[in-house]
Amino acid sequence: MKILVCISNVPDTTTKVKFVDDFKRLDTTGIQWIINPWDELSLTRALELKDNPSNGIQCVTIAHVGLITTEPTIRKGLAIGADDAIRINTEPSDANFVAAQLAEVIKANPYDIILCGIESSDYNGSNVGGMLAEYLEYPSVSAVSELRIENGQVIINREIDGGKEVVTIPVPFVAIVQKGIAREPRIASMRGIMTARTKPIKVSEPITLDLFTEVVNFEMPKPHPTCKFIDPENPKLLVELLQNEAKVI
Repeated sequence: MKILVCISNVPDTTTKVKFVDDFKRLDTTGIQWIINPWDELSLTRALELKDNPSNGIQCVTIAHVGLITTEPTIRKGLAIGADDAIRINTEPSDANFVAAQLAEVIKANPYDIILCGIESSDYNGSNVGGMLAEYLEYPSVSAVSELRIENGQVIINREIDGGKEVVTIPVPFVAIVQKGIAREPRIASMRGIMTARTKPIKVSEPITLDLFTEVVNFEMPKPHPTCKFIDPENPKLLVELLQNEAKVI
């Protein structure tokens, strides 16, 4: 079996967000780019499955929609342990555009298990995995918190209200994973960093596609109000503020 892990190139979560062009475009100056955390956990789990020979995983590939400037992030995935990578050479726009580009590549070179993080940490759309499955006409499973292979059968745990659901699914399929799929992201070793330099990144040209959405502008959240300290001997004032100002009771 072959596993494909779809990854996003996102700003480090400590990034101070700024916009330019009248709040229509993110200012990328000085941003440190990383693998989307949910995608990184997906990659970790894929590599854990490959580590066990009885699972029959032949290779783990990562795929990304992005320009050449994103290749350092792709190399991070290769350093962690992915065997090879695919970069679709275009600027990602909306979720439908990304899913369509990934689907075209997968149709030309099918995979048995396709892993997508539940969302990206920048836009939090939670759309690409489901859309990708529709383009491929593959079954998909969302909210995946555990994935294992037993006797050639893929077994998945899903998080549901009040518990979990255990399902089996034939390959090929798309799994939309969330926190819990792996305990901690795998850290690249020095050997992995060195070998990543020679691992292949296949560049695929994008298909032409109509865009269904466009960004009109961004808006910064309102600043938090200053913290108020209430005398512990004055609970009445605290209640009044919670009722009339914070409006939480």
